[in-house]
Amino acid sequence: MTAEPLALYVHWPFCVSKCPYCDFNSHVREAVDHKRWRAALLAELGSVAAATPGRRLGSIFFGGGTPSLMEPETVATVIAEAARRWGLAPDCEITLEANPNSADAARFAAYRDAGVNRVSLGVQALDDRALRLLGRAHDAKEALAAVAIAARTFPRFSFDLIYARPDQTVAAWREELSRALAHAGEHISVYQLTIEKGTPFYGAHRRGELAVPDEEEAAALYEATQDVLEAAGLPAYEVSNHARPGAESRHNLAYWQAADYAGIGPGAHGRITRDGATYATVNRRAPEAWLDAVERAGSGAEERRALDAAERLDEVVMMGLRIAEGIPHARFAERTGRTIADALDADRLARLVDGGFLALDSRGLRATPAGRLCLNAVTAALLG
Repeated sequence: MTAEPLALYVHWPFCVSKCPYCDFNSHVREAVDHKRWRAALLAELGSVAAATPGRRLGSIFFGGGTPSLMEPETVATVIAEAARRWGLAPDCEITLEANPNSADAARFAAYRDAGVNRVSLGVQALDDRALRLLGRAHDAKEALAAVAIAARTFPRFSFDLIYARPDQTVAAWREELSRALAHAGEHISVYQLTIEKGTPFYGAHRRGELAVPDEEEAAALYEATQDVLEAAGLPAYEVSNHARPGAESRHNLAYWQAADYAGIGPGAHGRITRDGATYATVNRRAPEAWLDAVERAGSGAEERRALDAAERLDEVVMMGLRIAEGIPHARFAERTGRTIADALDADRLARLVDGGFLALDSRGLRATPAGRLCLNAVTAALLG
């Protein structure tokens, strides 16, 4: 495992405003002490690097929150310290998430000069009415301007869209996807709107003030997504992510392939393999609590424990079935220490294969297109 590149996630928890559908660890603050936060991120990076000797980074991902609100100096310093502590693979992918309303050419150029070589933009929609509903601080024109800046500045870029919005039709969604493709590069992420507890959308939905497409309508929108993007040469390599072959997000593949990754920043998670065990780490979620802990002890970790065999198996299966390649036999054995035949219940597996939801062959185990359409139910039926 130590020969495999390590992925590093850096969480920046602050946003200009909180979107009503968002249940991520993001927060609005009147002011942020960037110098203090920069020092804390570097301190925790040092602690994590000391616990993962002999590794090299294959990817760094600045997520949030809105990382494009970070000072470019902070991004540059974190990348430089990561390179000093671990070393970067020659093709290390360094991604920064950005919102269109915080994008300008000079700022993007500063991130590029800091070492960022891939940007992911939270466009979410190309319809101004939908953007207002989603609480976004930009309009479609501003979003496309940001995409154009990203395309000129970075060798790789991607942007996100959300579907299954209130009153959305398949015809309108196909047209929106076609417009998006006119500006897309080699990667695009397309997520179904979900109503999450604790969000304003959750309360509005329960009160009957917000109606979203039902399961049948959402399935039709999903299938339209697959049709349009695959025809454009961007097939789904994961349930919500599409790319031309070779342009997949290498950082996110580390999650789905159950590889090791480290996390720094509030609420960041990690999975680190040492001495034959995989350890799960979780940081304090509240920004101020994390910051205080790092300044006091050098780490904001709240939990660090070894996963038992059943937990590790569940993670490998649930994450691996999300990607089109599924779980090759060799990877399954490496991650779990068992074969697919030994680890999974034969009757459950046979029912799902016979039902057309899973495929098991010489390559390994994977979800079929029908299985990816109802993947949560498939994994629940498989794992029990």
